[in-house]
Amino acid sequence: MKNIEVEVRSFISEEKYKELIEFFKKEGKFVKEDYQETYYLDCKEDLRIYRTNSNSIVLLKKGKVHDYFREEIEIKFKREDFEELEKLFSNLGFNVSAKWFRKRFEFKWHEINVCLDYTKGYGYIIEMEKMSDENEKEETLKELKEKMKILSISITPKEEFDKKFLHYKENWRNLN
Repeated sequence: MKNIEVEVRSFISEEKYKELIEFFKKEGKFVKEDYQETYYLDCKEDLRIYRTNSNSIVLLKKGKVHDYFREEIEIKFKREDFEELEKLFSNLGFNVSAKWFRKRFEFKWHEINVCLDYTKGYGYIIEMEKMSDENEKEETLKELKEKMKILSISITPKEEFDKKFLHYKENWRNLN
């Protein structure tokens, strides 16, 4: 069962972001343009609720934020259910640790999901991800790293993402 998300990511400049959008429109398959409002919930796991242009989602990613490999559980709801999901988790004692506002362009490229994101107060990012099973995850990671090299993009170290994410979580109210 392919329930392990394998993901690589990098901070990029606004110029590179625009360049990559044009590249993937030509070389990949455009999937969608989306706006996402994500609430990170304060708990020991990476638990989020978010609303897109088309639906609402509860997402649990096991492991640590920014790890290359994480088991992912995602449940979709109608877009208009977002406030009810927020109430449910609030009544269960989950506080919002950060709110995230992101514009996303999503593409398929060589069977890889490529997301080009701009998150208000956080920056421009490219993410490449592919679902894998436990036995194939290392090979999938190698493939994703090779694709980033083809694009001349260095993978941003996990420590840099962790530092910037912690800063965002501590200051998100002032950054938006």
